[in-house]
Amino acid sequence: MPEHIMAVEFPSEVTNKILAHYDVYARVLPWRSPPGSPPPDPYAIWLSEIMLQQTTVAAVKPYFEHFLKRWPDVTSLASAPDADVMAAWAGLGYYARARNLLACARAIVAEYGGGFPDDEEALKALPGVGPYTAAAITAIAFGHRATVVDGNVERVIARLHAVVTPMPQAKPELKRLAQCLTPDKRSGDFAQAMMDLGATICTPRNPNCQACPITGNCKGQAEAELYPVKPARKAKPHRSGTAWWIECNGEVLLVRRPEKGLLGGMRALPSCGWNGDPASHPVDGMFQSVGSITHVFTHFTLTLDIVMQSIGKNAATALDGEWWAIDRLDEAGLPSLFEKAAGAVKKWRLSHGP
Repeated sequence: MPEHIMAVEFPSEVTNKILAHYDVYARVLPWRSPPGSPPPDPYAIWLSEIMLQQTTVAAVKPYFEHFLKRWPDVTSLASAPDADVMAAWAGLGYYARARNLLACARAIVAEYGGGFPDDEEALKALPGVGPYTAAAITAIAFGHRATVVDGNVERVIARLHAVVTPMPQAKPELKRLAQCLTPDKRSGDFAQAMMDLGATICTPRNPNCQACPITGNCKGQAEAELYPVKPARKAKPHRSGTAWWIECNGEVLLVRRPEKGLLGGMRALPSCGWNGDPASHPVDGMFQSVGSITHVFTHFTLTLDIVMQSIGKNAATALDGEWWAIDRLDEAGLPSLFEKAAGAVKKWRLSHGP
C-alpha cells in the first residue's frame, strides 16, 4: 500500500457501522432482496448490473421491469431475436451493452445450461462481464466474498481514506482499500450498503456527512468534495454530419446500423459524415433542410443537420432499409440521437405546416 495512504483505524468497526446502517436504510429496488434475506436470482442481478453501467437507478427501473416481464429468465432472453432486444433497449444508451447482454445470455445457455456460474473468474470470461459485474454477481447473488467497487464505492473509499492520487490512477489503491473492509460474511449486503452510501449520502456534491454512519472515521470529511481527486479535464472533440428523413406515403425510411460500432444493430435514420463515412445523398432530387440537433456521446459531441425529402413509390422500392409508419415511429426503438432528429422534423412541421 502506498506510503501516503493510511488505512482507517478499526476496519471491522467501519464495516459493522455500514452494515448496521444498511439494515435500517437499505433502498428498495426491484432487483434487490431485503438485508439479511436469501440472495436474489442471479439473472436479475446480472441484468440490473449490466443496465446500471453508467446509467442511473431511476432510468434503469422501467427497463429492468420491462425486460424481466418480457424475458423472465436467461433462456428466454437467449432465444430472443436481436432486433427485439435492441428495440427494447432503445433510449437506455451505451448500446454495446445490449449486444453483450444477448451474447452473454447465449453463452450461459450454451456453456452452463442456463445456470450462472458462481465463480468470479468464470463470470469474468463471459461477454460483457467485467471485474465489477463479476464481483457483484458473486457477492450479491451467491453470497461469496468478493469486493465490489463502482463509482459510488470509489467515492466513499477515497473520502474515507483521503486518497490524494488522482483518478483513474487511484483505482487500484481504492480497490485494495475496499478489500480491507469487505467482510467474509454478508459481502453482498456490504457491497449494496456501500453503493447506497455513495448514492444517497456520500454524494458527489453536498454530501450529507451528518447522516453518514462512518463520519467519525472519515479522514476526508472536512474537504469531502475534493475526493476522489479528478484528472485534468479534456475537451471533447466535435463531429458533424447529416441525417436524412426520407418519406413516402406516410412512412419514413429506417436503416440498420452496422453491428459493430456506435449504436450498432439499432434502427436509425440514414446518416453520413459523422462516423468517418463519406458524405453522400441517399436519393437524388429536391430536399428541405429542417435544422440541426446536437447530441453528446461519451467521447465526442455530434451535430447533425436534418434533411427532409419526400419521394414517390418507384424511388422508394429502390432503397435498402425498412419503411416505418410515421405515426408509429415511437415503436421502432430508435436510439436517443435519432429520436431527437425525428423530433426536429416534427417541430419544423408544426411551424411550417405539412
